[in-house]
This record gives sequence, structure tokens and C-alpha cells, in this order.
Amino acid sequence: MNFMPPQQPQTNPLSMFMRQPKIYIQLPSKGEYWPAGSLQMPADGKLPVYSMTAKDELLLNVPDALMNGQAVVDVIQNCIPNIKNAWMVPSIDMDALLISIRIATYGEMMVSPVKVSDEIEMDYKVDLRIVLDGIMDNSYWDPVISINDQMTVFVKPLNYRQASVAALQTFETQKIMQLTNNETIDEETKLKMFKDSFKKLTDSTVGMISDSIARIDTAQGSTDNPVFIKEFLDNVDKDIFNTIQEHLNVLKEKNSIKPAIVPVTPEMKEKGIKGETIEVPLVFDASTFFV
Repeated sequence: MNFMPPQQPQTNPLSMFMRQPKIYIQLPSKGEYWPAGSLQMPADGKLPVYSMTAKDELLLNVPDALMNGQAVVDVIQNCIPNIKNAWMVPSIDMDALLISIRIATYGEMMVSPVKVSDEIEMDYKVDLRIVLDGIMDNSYWDPVISINDQMTVFVKPLNYRQASVAALQTFETQKIMQLTNNETIDEETKLKMFKDSFKKLTDSTVGMISDSIARIDTAQGSTDNPVFIKEFLDNVDKDIFNTIQEHLNVLKEKNSIKPAIVPVTPEMKEKGIKGETIEVPLVFDASTFFV
């Protein structure tokens, strides 16, 4: 007698045990500066955020994937499915996304070290909900730089791919610069390494500024062509270049996470801390943020 195998159900009976959204967040950018197709924005502007899976945690322990940014991209897309291409995340949204994923996975509180002195560190619990609210309240982007009555430059946040490439270039350049202190390397080789590293660092800086320019309007016409913009930056008067760079630096500072103001406890005072409060820098590096 032949027995038919049991028919598989059309719906996975385990689906009710799978992840559900833990929190919903709004983007500091409100969805601006995202290329078409990279973000599916809900009608209410709130993105559902799921907790990380075991696979996500393993990804964040792969050094190469962390270094080139692929692990962060995969985790964001898995935890926030409305994001279809996390390489395109504008820089002003990245901290909010990472914090929301951490809250969904581990809860609102995060232990952050407080450096009491060169020898002593203490742990302080940071409420990430307050940090996230601060990001939303202080998010700011002014895209217009009026150079003069003949020229206006419009800037945009770097996306995650651009920021990752720049960070990797800076890291590699710093490693080479450190080698110039190696006494086993002759002076001629050191000088060549230094010159090459300095050129790469300069090219990286100009490249980041070029990538940050969305459009330039002039009395002679307007362009958003990246090739024309790069050529312009390579040959423009330094005062104009510095004006653009300073504006971008101000925007970077305004959108950076401000240090937490921590009350000085009796225990801290015993360790030598003076005053009523101290500042605790908050750095959200994916390599340490999710451990």
C-alpha cells in the first residue's frame, strides 16, 4: 500500500514565532536625499524596525565585512525591510538607524564607558531613546552655499557607500603613514611613501567634497555632472573651495551626536571628578556598538 506524504501547508505554521517590528522610527532626512528605489517610505513616514537575527550578529563579527561596510548594509536591510539599498543611506540618517536597531535588539539602555582619568574608567548607562530623540530634534541640513552673486553651490549628505570608501581610504593612508616611523625603512622610501600617502589623503578630501555637491548654479549655466564638478574643484580658487569645505564641516558638526551630560555621583567624586556634571562622548561604531 502506498502512503502519500503529508501535504505541506501553504502558510508557514512557524510564522507567528518569527520576528515582529519592535519599534517604529522617522528618518531625520524625512526621506530626502534617497535615490529612487532605495527606500519604500510608509504613508505615515514611520519605518518598522525588527531585532537582529543570529545571522546578523555573526555578520558583525566578520572584520572584512565590517571594514568595507557590507555587514552594516546587510543588517540594516534585514532589520528595516523598507530600506531596499542601505548603501544609499544619507549620512544624516545612519546614526538613527543603528540606534533604532540596537534598541529593537537589546533594549533602550546601553552601557558606555566614562573615562575618569588615564587610569580609571567607569560604566554609565545611556538611555538610547533620549539620544534618538536628540538626533531627531537637532537634525539640520542647509543645502545652499551662496559663493557670490555669480555662483550658488547646493550640497547633499554623503551616502553610506561614499562615506565607507572615504573611511577606508583614510584608514589605509594612516597605516602607510605609520610605516614611515619604521627605522628599518630607508629615508628615500619613507619620503616616497609620505608623498604618496599625502596625495591619497588630499584626493580623498577633494573626493568627499565633490560627492557632497548636488549642483552648481552660475550666471553661465547650471550643472550636476560629477565630472564637471570634480574638474571645477581641482581648479577653483582656494577661497571658494574653503567656503564649501567650511559649510560642510559646520553641517557635519550640527548633525553629530552630542555628548551625554552625566551627573557626577559620589563614587565619581571619590575618584577625583570635580563639578556637578561631566560630558560622555557617544560614538556609534558598528564594530563595537552591537557587542
